[in-house]
Amino acid sequence: MYEHLVSFKFNEKFQPGMEAQLLETLLSFKGRIPGIVELTAGVNVTEETGNMHGYTLGLRVTFTDQEALRQYGPHPMHQQFVGMLDGILDNVVVVDYPIVK
Repeated sequence: MYEHLVSFKFNEKFQPGMEAQLLETLLSFKGRIPGIVELTAGVNVTEETGNMHGYTLGLRVTFTDQEALRQYGPHPMHQQFVGMLDGILDNVVVVDYPIVK
């Protein structure tokens, strides 16, 4: 299995009310995009010092295998989400790795 971690940092055009729509879209992927075993997403609420440096939204997706992860990127639902970020995204951090047991 493969883990896909994403942290989103938004610019000044991002409105707090947009969070609900983005989360709803992300959460709709499970069961609709092949190869997704588990998916969680949420708003960053950390209280750690130096906390999030402006990263406000997080996503974790577990895929069956590396091929499922590769197919996720061009999937139409994922691409629709990417389009929703146009003009509001400042930066994104992505980490993908195989799960070692």
